[in-house]
Amino acid sequence: MTNQVVLVLDFGGQYKESIARRIRAMKVYSIIKPCTISIEEIKKINPIGIVLTGGEDSINDDYSPVCDKELFELGIPVLGICYGMQVMAKVLGGEVRAEEKEYGKLDCKVDTTSVLFNNIPESTKVMMNHIDRLKVLPKGFRPIASTEGTEFAGMENASKKLYGLQFRPEVDLTVEGKKIFKNFIYTVCGAKGDYNTRKFLEETKQAIREQVGNEKVVLGLSGGVDSSVCAALLEQAIPNQVVCIFVDHGCMRKNEGNEIEAAFKDKNLTFIRVDAEQRFLDKLKGVTDPEQKRKIIGKEFIEVFREEAKKFDDAKFLAQGTIYPDIVESGWVGKKAVVKSHHNVGGLPKDIGFVGIVEPLKSLFKDEVRKIGKLLGLPKALVTRQPFPGPGLAVRTLGEVNKQKLDLVREADAIFREELEKTNVKADQYFAILTSVQSVGVRNEARTYDYTIALRAVKTNDFMTCEYVPLPHSLLNKVSMRITSEVEGVNRVVYDITGKPPATIEWE
Repeated sequence: MTNQVVLVLDFGGQYKESIARRIRAMKVYSIIKPCTISIEEIKKINPIGIVLTGGEDSINDDYSPVCDKELFELGIPVLGICYGMQVMAKVLGGEVRAEEKEYGKLDCKVDTTSVLFNNIPESTKVMMNHIDRLKVLPKGFRPIASTEGTEFAGMENASKKLYGLQFRPEVDLTVEGKKIFKNFIYTVCGAKGDYNTRKFLEETKQAIREQVGNEKVVLGLSGGVDSSVCAALLEQAIPNQVVCIFVDHGCMRKNEGNEIEAAFKDKNLTFIRVDAEQRFLDKLKGVTDPEQKRKIIGKEFIEVFREEAKKFDDAKFLAQGTIYPDIVESGWVGKKAVVKSHHNVGGLPKDIGFVGIVEPLKSLFKDEVRKIGKLLGLPKALVTRQPFPGPGLAVRTLGEVNKQKLDLVREADAIFREELEKTNVKADQYFAILTSVQSVGVRNEARTYDYTIALRAVKTNDFMTCEYVPLPHSLLNKVSMRITSEVEGVNRVVYDITGKPPATIEWE
């Protein structure tokens, strides 16, 4: 990328992706690196600003991550957020102590003479979540924000362009968070706003051409937003060099296989549909652990690719629709725990059988992928389609996977989506899950002992966090009646009202 860059340093917190995405939404490119990055590496990146993220540890613990003091002597503007502010304070000689927890959306008084709070009211609502508090400011700093429980909720050394906030401006619960970021990025860092998806698209096309040359590229086309945008991008970058293998593993949604084939078979690429349903079911027999399911499916995908690629001697590269959240949730930074392995990240075997991997979308968030899809001229229905995991209904069928269970969840899911889409209810992702719970019921005046279907509908901006959608009871009632009457083998329907965190959007 030739854009200006803001560097986001990861201290182990869960909101670094939200910070990076918020910066990009302001037309400034951002990248995330571990807090252990060397000063020399930072100099090579040459960022216009640095953001120190929150973390899960206490700054006073012996093992807590910190950064080099030299970071604050580079002359690059730095904004420390939550744990990031505490790191800045401690490294520069301040004092941080553990006290009672401060949590929630709280009133905060800000000093409007600080550039961070330009055009922001003196009293505003902010999101707090911390135990440690800054008690003694580092030399050269002054306080710029406070709450009832925290005297130093913000600090600055304006002459050195160093700023710290105890609250989280990256979350929607901080009312003026966007303005605070804008003030830091544009006023303090001097951003030009030179990042946009159109520029990214052209640079990525060129990068693809340089990487693969005249070789053919094999892509696993699932028909989801990510793989579809990846296919369209490859087609435009290297027309007639792409072999799209649609592996029909029998875990697709209702009628989806035929829809995918219709959408891509006439493009300037080679489209191959492989009927591998029984093959995948055989591999998944007896498997109940979700991580194992994902890894089995990922490995089998590669095996299918290998077999099909043998028919194309010049297919040297494997392309994937990997996006940024896939990498993050699979545990790609430091000691971060794996949330769940994605089939195109954690499930890949070491010997993939190709010269290299082409992942043109791996630095993008979902909303950016959709923008790229629109620029590529993909149909609106495809670009706006809700996400669907690579392993498909295999990870929406809890416990062991077999054809009978897949058919149950397939029909229930189709009913749910059909009924929700008839309404004005807005949801970013909605689907059915076949739970492993069976319970007693009644059908045709006879006792049944059948499965329970769980329904899920969520709203989210970045798929890193979400809230459940409060669906009308009339809609839930209609869906429940249809599923229990039309899908034999299901006698109970429940609705999931859990957000992310603590849950993930998918159940497995």
